[in-house]
Amino acid sequence: MANKFYGTGRRKSSVARVYLVPGSGKITINKRDIDEYFGMETLKTIIRQPLVATSTTDKYDVKVNVQGGGLTGQAGAIRHGIARALLTVDADFRPTLKKAGYLTRDSRMKERKKYGLKKARRAPQFSKR
Repeated sequence: MANKFYGTGRRKSSVARVYLVPGSGKITINKRDIDEYFGMETLKTIIRQPLVATSTTDKYDVKVNVQGGGLTGQAGAIRHGIARALLTVDADFRPTLKKAGYLTRDSRMKERKKYGLKKARRAPQFSKR
């Protein structure tokens, strides 16, 4: 059990449970390969950022369970989770990850809809007559 490292990542309404297992650098998301799960190259880059920053890209296999939100939110949650899991691997990674901002939980959430409005701030169309 000691060779399995865990980290929880969150962003918007997405929650990612990330496990790092010593391996060759394979990333599996919801039992699917990263290339199969995320179409956009930018999202794949976002996910790999903490691994690249700590130069552990080909040292760990990443297994992820992610739920909620859209693809971008999920990618952000996975990045956060990987960064947290890397801290359990080696606490010396902290300054590197902190400086890059991968440990900070992005607290921006969707604002709730208010009554009398169409969305959070969008008012119904106004007409004088």
